[in-house]
This record gives sequence, structure tokens and C-alpha cells, in this order.
Amino acid sequence: MKHSPLHSKHLDRQAKMADFGGWLMPIDYPETGTLSEHAAVRERVGIFDVSHLGKASVKGVGALDFLNRAFTNDLNRIADGQAQYTMLCNAAGGVIDDLIVYRNSAEDFFLVPNASNTSDVVAALKNLAESSIESSIEIVNLHESFGVLALQGPKSGEALLSLGVNPELDYMNFAHALIAGAPVIICRTGYTGEMGYEILPAWTETASVWDAIVGAMMPFDGLVCGLGARDTLRTEMGYPLHGHELSLAITPVQANANWAVGWNKPEFLGSAVLRKERADGPSRKLQGLKCLGRGIPRAHMVVKDMAGVIVGEVTSGTFSPTLKNGIALALVSPSCVVGDHLMIDVRGKDCEVEVVKVPFVPSHVR
Repeated sequence: MKHSPLHSKHLDRQAKMADFGGWLMPIDYPETGTLSEHAAVRERVGIFDVSHLGKASVKGVGALDFLNRAFTNDLNRIADGQAQYTMLCNAAGGVIDDLIVYRNSAEDFFLVPNASNTSDVVAALKNLAESSIESSIEIVNLHESFGVLALQGPKSGEALLSLGVNPELDYMNFAHALIAGAPVIICRTGYTGEMGYEILPAWTETASVWDAIVGAMMPFDGLVCGLGARDTLRTEMGYPLHGHELSLAITPVQANANWAVGWNKPEFLGSAVLRKERADGPSRKLQGLKCLGRGIPRAHMVVKDMAGVIVGEVTSGTFSPTLKNGIALALVSPSCVVGDHLMIDVRGKDCEVEVVKVPFVPSHVR
């Protein structure tokens, strides 16, 4: 089990720890708990250690064209200094990983994949490079070279400003700054649906940057947050989690992620299969489900129509601290549309749910 550069700080706070993609990371902290940490991000500000996320670089002449033939989204849509959500698929259209790409220049890109998929992403890109015309492309796994801190919530900009950092960045834009004397990359993004930033210091500087930001949050009643709150926050927004809403068996088309696919590009990995699936219509589709009763859905629970016929399966489910009831993301028959009522088998009892449009709560990322 690997440790983040802040591992000792989490232990000092007596965090409840768990395995996240092979990394021992905090779920929540005993003095606050997931519900309070969730509320802090929605209402004020919170900080997450997400240093388990992967990091990699792709550099060289032709890097832009090379990555555009690999990833689903179109890197020509963004300029230098901007970041983009995208996916790396296999030949069958399954998702190897979803990730964020930072464009430094047409010859220099920085990738932030999911923790457990980083080596697979790097390996897939290296394999593609071997048969590529851009023979000088250099792909480097930087997983333990950078920490990642997610400062999220409506007061996050004010906290940064108190550290002497200009928080005025457009959504999905990044800049270089200093925090506690350490160089960092700051990007206006996150995984909570709130105004926020992801901050990347060098691995060895992560602890000092963390301490500075935690101190800057205190005047705003900010909280240190665990990954339990990060999961409830992202589920309320309908954001996918690889291994749940996206996987080698779940395509971007099924996951309602067509917006992250550059359909007008000549090609990308898996493009032939995905174009056909999009034209024919997927056999299942990701939908939001809001419980009308007291049940709390969980992943892999069966979804049925009102006649009792199985129509799908829950991919993620939780209690929504904002809505005060159960919510779920589920892959269901495309015949199930917003407004329909379905049932989730919650431990042997049918819980009636309504198909709703996500996000479950308003987004404040912009």
C-alpha cells in the first residue's frame, strides 16, 4: 500500500484510512465526519489530499497530434494554459481511464489520470508511440513527483488570495504560482461541483503547501476533508468514477459522456466502435435516480421497472447530504427516461425512485 506525502498528517488527525487504488488515503476525520466535510465544501471551503492521483508527461515534436489520436476529446479545442477532461479508450471502446490533460504547449502536455490506472495509461501511450510517426515522443510516469491538493468551495478563491495568490482563473485554466515559497501549478477545476482549484506542488513540498492552505482556510471555517465527502459531492453532481460509471466494459456513449468526445476528429482509439454505437444507440444509458422513500442505494443493486422487470444496475449510490435522501447513478435501459418511476432492490426491499436529470444539485463551478 502506497502513502501520500501527507500520510503522517492524516494519522495525526486520526483519520479513518482506506485503500484507494493501492494508496492508503483518508475517508474522513473523527472530529468532523463526512457530512460536515461535505457541507463545508458546499457552503464554505474544504481541502482534500488527492495526491494518489497519477501524473505523467508527454513531450516532443508532434505531441499534440499524437495525443489527439489517442484521447477521445479534441485537444485543438483548448489553448496553451488550459486543461481538458478526456478519456483513453481501447480498440473496443472501453475506457482505460478518464483523465485531465494540461496543455503547456503543442509539444508539452501534463496528464493527471486516476491512481490505479496511471501505469495502464502510460503503457498504452508508449505502445501507441512505438507505431507512431512521432518517434521522438517522450512519455514519463511522474506519479510520485507531484502532490495534488483540491481546494474546493465558494470561499476557496478568498483563501488563495490571503496567501498572495491571484485566484482569477477561468474554469479549466491553469497558472504557475508560489505558495509558502514553493512553486505550484494551480488549475480552476475539481470534482465537487463547486468553485475550486487543484494545486500541484512538488512531492517534497506538498506538506508545507498543505499547511499554508489549511491555515488560510481557518478564517472561513474551512475543514480538512476525506475522500468520503469527495465521493458524496461528485455523486450529487453526476460525475463519473472510473470502475463505476466508466470502465473497460462501459463506453463513453453508455456513460452519457459524448460531450467529451471529439466526434469530428478523423480518428482516436476506439473511434470506429464508438461511432457505430452512437449511431445505433447504446444498449444501456447512465441515468440519475432519486429515491422517493428512505432507502439508500449502493453500487450493483438491481434496478427494476414498476412491473418488476430488471432494467439495469446501480453504478454508484449514496445518501445525499444536500438533498437529505438517497440518490444513485445507474446504467439502465435506454427506454427509461427522465420522469419515469423505477424501483431499486435495497437489501430485499423495493425502493421507488424517479429518473432525474443530473446534476442532482446546482453546479457552481463557473
